[in-house]
Amino acid sequence: MPSNSVRALLQTHGQLVLPGAHDALSALLIKQAGFSAYFVGGFPVVGVRYGLPDIGLIGLGEMASAVHDIVKVSELPVLVDADDGYGDEKTTAHTMRTYERLGVSALMLEDQLLPKRCKQPTAALLSTEQMVSNVRAAIAAREDPDTMLIARTNARADYGMDEAFRRAELYLAAGADGIFIDSALNVDELELIGRTFDVPQMANMLEGGKTPILKPTELHELGFQLPIYGISLLMRITKLMQQSLEDLKSERLELVGSGISFEDYLSVVGYADWADFEQD
Repeated sequence: MPSNSVRALLQTHGQLVLPGAHDALSALLIKQAGFSAYFVGGFPVVGVRYGLPDIGLIGLGEMASAVHDIVKVSELPVLVDADDGYGDEKTTAHTMRTYERLGVSALMLEDQLLPKRCKQPTAALLSTEQMVSNVRAAIAAREDPDTMLIARTNARADYGMDEAFRRAELYLAAGADGIFIDSALNVDELELIGRTFDVPQMANMLEGGKTPILKPTELHELGFQLPIYGISLLMRITKLMQQSLEDLKSERLELVGSGISFEDYLSVVGYADWADFEQD
């Protein structure tokens, strides 16, 4: 088994903390900060790259282009949001192969039906049968047996924990390597989820979401091996850019010099490495 994969690192370390990258620079900073792996979610990528909400406006081709640009700057293993496979069994198989060939070592496949509807009070879900077929298709299409498939269900929010558990069990039986039950409302629910399934489980520490934000060590104690902090960087940089633009527009310029230094930024993007190619 390759040592540089989500699966291998999980077996070695027991837990992988996955910050969310939304572009190449954020992936580079995650590597430089010393993390072992990272996550690429649709919500931040669609917002940063296309200036759009994550409601199904962007397809596999556009997402794969973004992921290509992100993964080429970092050799760290990456878990990528694959939405609902973008259709049926054949599109799910194509999604698996597309991302594997980009170097992705883990995918998250969900049962929330695209396109997501802004004004719909409940999540439209794929039928259980369709999601099971999609999971099977992804596993059958997998070219590297080391590639992990995490099956996500959104059933908890609108259909209850029993339905979420039923779906999770079926997805695991279909071949998924791990699960993600979205929208746990409190620590008690997280604890119940964590102890019910003896497989790698993902927890989404979504700022502004329904699930309480916990530390990775706390989540590990509850049984979660894949905690993701998928939009934390996005929320902070968006706020900082707003503040910086307001500072400029007001002509106060109070934030000048408060960011990273010019020299430190050149170091982040590896300026010296490229300068070495030039002849004296």
